[in-house]
Amino acid sequence: MNTYTEPLLRVWAWQKDAACRGMDSSVFFSPDSERGRARQRREEAARTICRECPVSGPCGRFARASQQEYGVWGGHTENERRSSPM
Repeated sequence: MNTYTEPLLRVWAWQKDAACRGMDSSVFFSPDSERGRARQRREEAARTICRECPVSGPCGRFARASQQEYGVWGGHTENERRSSPM
């Protein structure tokens, strides 16, 4: 294996075990027009998947460390990530 890519593979290795792997990203990321109850339902569906995910911790930490502005990561919405300390 190329020595330049090996460290990157270790950083991203958690993704291979993610419950959301291969799923449609629209479960985790809202369309521009989504509001209110529709958004709440989608976010709860994403949280349900994240609750059963073996890598929700690393996923959430990645989202915070890389300042992901959108989507549900590790069971937390963008607003939840912004409002709570690391």
